[in-house]
Amino acid sequence: MSMITERPVSNPAGQPPVRTVTEEPATPRRDVRAVVSAYVALTKPRIVELLLVTTVPAMMLAEGGMPSLWLVTVVLVGGSLAAGAASVLNCYIDRDIDQLMRRTKRRPLPAHTVSPRNALVFGLVLAVVSTVLMAALTNLLAAALTLAAIVYYDLVYTLWLKRTTTANTFWGGACGAAPVLIGWAAVTGSLAPQAWALFAVVFFWQMPHFYPLAMKYKDDYARAGIPMLPVVASARRVNAEILVFAWLTVLASLLLWPLGMSLVYGVPALVVGAIFLIEAHRLCRRVVRGEAVKPMRLFHWSTTYLTILFAAVALDALV
Repeated sequence: MSMITERPVSNPAGQPPVRTVTEEPATPRRDVRAVVSAYVALTKPRIVELLLVTTVPAMMLAEGGMPSLWLVTVVLVGGSLAAGAASVLNCYIDRDIDQLMRRTKRRPLPAHTVSPRNALVFGLVLAVVSTVLMAALTNLLAAALTLAAIVYYDLVYTLWLKRTTTANTFWGGACGAAPVLIGWAAVTGSLAPQAWALFAVVFFWQMPHFYPLAMKYKDDYARAGIPMLPVVASARRVNAEILVFAWLTVLASLLLWPLGMSLVYGVPALVVGAIFLIEAHRLCRRVVRGEAVKPMRLFHWSTTYLTILFAAVALDALV
């Protein structure tokens, strides 16, 4: 990068000075900041944050209280690196379609701020470091689940399912739900029914969470040739899946209640679950009536729902 400045040049015969344009090196700090920002963007920090929201409460429930700060730190760091690795490799694999979609064309690879080779190396390094960290400082089950989540997300979902089937979001849901299993395994070295109930909540939740986003960016996915359900299926089919999986999400959350949870969890689960279902039905009614759909309302509320639900899990584990 460079900065352009104008400098006066003396001119004989009393003529006004002539200004010439010269280039001065840009501040190195600005270049470093831009590069760091681009690499951070590849890791999709918002997705990492959402995954961590589910991991810590799962660890607390597995411990029956607050796990050691050391273990929580290790899992948060390892989980963040793993999620970042999966996202970076996803960006590398999807660089051909990202440049076709308005929502993604400003990402570092289609914007040419990071080279594909560097992104690939960065993603692989993060994957190795996260897996080794989890293996060395937690246990082999947690490390194996971490590596499996990365491999499944990038090779099975991104490279294959996303481009070939309308069920891509369903089968890809296992990746987003994996952190609760990883967190549980890091604490206990095994997986209990409560861990699988939490997994089911996040797994089912991803359909009513993501389909509204796919509805909003339907034309983008169509332009890139990605068979997301709202692109290739009827509105009736999309509505049906949103409602079915919204109900399954809430039922899975209530299934956790008799598995040792108290009213501290049960009451919030009922309340936010009811609101979640109301929003899902409201969206589907708008679609049927041909009204302004506003799918992002359900998208944003689904995030709030999951955050509140897992906050209730954490609180229940403490009391």
